Amino acid sequence: MSPVPGVRYGYADTRFGQLHYCTAGDGPPLLCLHQTPRSIDEFRELIPLLAAHVRVVSMDTPGMGASPPLAAGPSIEGYADAAVALLDVLGIERASLYGHHTGGVIAVEVAARYPDRVDHLVLSSTPYVDEESRTRRRDRPPIDQAEPTQDGSHLTTLWAGRRAFYPPDRPDLLDRYVHDLLAADDPEVGHRAVGHYCMETSIGQIVAPTLCIGASADPFAFGELEPIRSRITGATSAVVEGGTVALIEAEAPAVAAMILEFLGTSHSAAAVGSQHDEARRTREN
Repeated sequence: MSPVPGVRYGYADTRFGQLHYCTAGDGPPLLCLHQTPRSIDEFRELIPLLAAHVRVVSMDTPGMGASPPLAAGPSIEGYADAAVALLDVLGIERASLYGHHTGGVIAVEVAARYPDRVDHLVLSSTPYVDEESRTRRRDRPPIDQAEPTQDGSHLTTLWAGRRAFYPPDRPDLLDRYVHDLLAADDPEVGHRAVGHYCMETSIGQIVAPTLCIGASADPFAFGELEPIRSRITGATSAVVEGGTVALIEAEAPAVAAMILEFLGTSHSAAAVGSQHDEARRTREN
């Protein structure tokens, strides 16, 4: 990914190998977990907005970005353990979590199994994975996979497969997606881990205050907003109108404002919200 000013990058030696991560800012820690098959690059626009008010930490999920795959094989439970191992190495006893798509599923497992480590939980475009969902996913064709071809046309296939779910006129975002896909150990590994996860046995154990964010133009996950919110005691929800699969990159100010308001930094949220309104006016003009 392109370096973001003010962000420090490094590798943490953990029992899961050297996990690639980044950190920026000071204050209460917030761990950000990305979707499949992305990397910490997914938070490129978001990190500077949050880092002005909290300490942001993000890691490449094992097997994606620059982090090695899990030796025991991919699983949401293993990804959650790796996230906590990173916090341990960084000396962070408690943190809030923000997860998007697969990252949200990982965050659910962390919050359920390590309740004493989680202050607040923010889930965006996070699916609810029960037996019906697992059955549906079992026979679903690959999302981020194409057989390599001699002429490289498989890259066009991958690009076209996501284009309809990204903001129009943002080929730069699709370019970043393809870059991460090619860097992944196996671009489908996170999807398969989600497809085997028994969320219904863990979600009821969440005690952290929870905000569920939906992106109205995300066909994969927007329908999951109410199912997952309703299964977490006391959870609230918010919607980013027009938000897509690329919610974080394309709507970073709106997402940052929602997160900061939920974390209790209302003044910060108002400031970021003003940036969001100004950015939207600029695009409309």
